Amino acid sequence: MRRITVSEAAEQTGWSPRMLRYIETAGLVVPERSESGYRLYSLRELNQLRSLAELKRRFGADIADVAFVARLRGDQALRAALDTWFAGQPATPDGPSPAWVEWEQRKHERLLAA
Repeated sequence: MRRITVSEAAEQTGWSPRMLRYIETAGLVVPERSESGYRLYSLRELNQLRSLAELKRRFGADIADVAFVARLRGDQALRAALDTWFAGQPATPDGPSPAWVEWEQRKHERLLAA
């Protein structure tokens, strides 16, 4: 299959050209570039775009959600920080204890300082 331009890819997948550019910026579907810088979509990228649309439809996932999951999969430090955060969540529905709130504040300060 020949490689197609962003406007042709948009027509075939139902995404707008602007959204395709956003999806690329988010790192979810990254087409090759021609020598002159035009995006060139292959069958692989078209299938990725179609399956992304299906995820969005089936699970109500936003593109930002999928981009975050992709980032989480590749960033071990972020994953560890979130695992720590989830482990520190209070077990009771009464809300967080003062000690837990203080721990959270210290953790966020460390994350922001990094």
